[in-house]
Amino acid sequence: MKVLVADDQRVVREGLATIVGALPGVEVVGLAADGAEATAMAGEHRPDVVLMDLRMPGTDGIQATAAIRSQFPGTQVVVLTTYADDASIVDALSAGAAGYLTKDATRDDIRRALEAAVGGQGILDPAVQARLLEAARAGVRSEQSRPATPSAPLPDGLTEREAEVLALIAQGRSNGEIAQQLYVAEATVKTHVNRILAKTGARDRTQAAAYAHQHGLAG
Repeated sequence: MKVLVADDQRVVREGLATIVGALPGVEVVGLAADGAEATAMAGEHRPDVVLMDLRMPGTDGIQATAAIRSQFPGTQVVVLTTYADDASIVDALSAGAAGYLTKDATRDDIRRALEAAVGGQGILDPAVQARLLEAARAGVRSEQSRPATPSAPLPDGLTEREAEVLALIAQGRSNGEIAQQLYVAEATVKTHVNRILAKTGARDRTQAAAYAHQHGLAG
């Protein structure tokens, strides 16, 4: 099994390389310091699995996961991060991650997650499973208490997350403020903003804000 390790902290990625490289039948083929380097190295080495951190400067782990899964479908991604908030979990899994571990995972947890990913299965950290289960339960409670009214589709192919970001743009929030409120990396917000501008045909944030008000998305 060929594994690529991506983490912006040198001591962490080298420590992970030592742990992963000592696993039977595993070869560490590269160490990446950010998402862009991870994507490039995935193309160069074609690893079976990338062990991916989420919060990295420049291209973050979510963007890199989406790029790797799109460009190199034979490579799986297992997230290993400090963060276990709902937004990070959902964004990572939506981007195509096959597994999600927090950094208190044991050596055996990492081994099982890597093996499961290569086998086409996914493994989630118990804390992550609990968060998803609670979010699902909250969603069920919310739907049960909400009147049964049909929801209108969002215009121009906007996703729910992009609509959230657009509403905050309309409220005058900066990318940093949006990232803090949605518990995502600022680089992820920039990606959403670029997609919003492309889908709505807006040239800048001011036009995007006007679009939000015109379509009742200002929140």
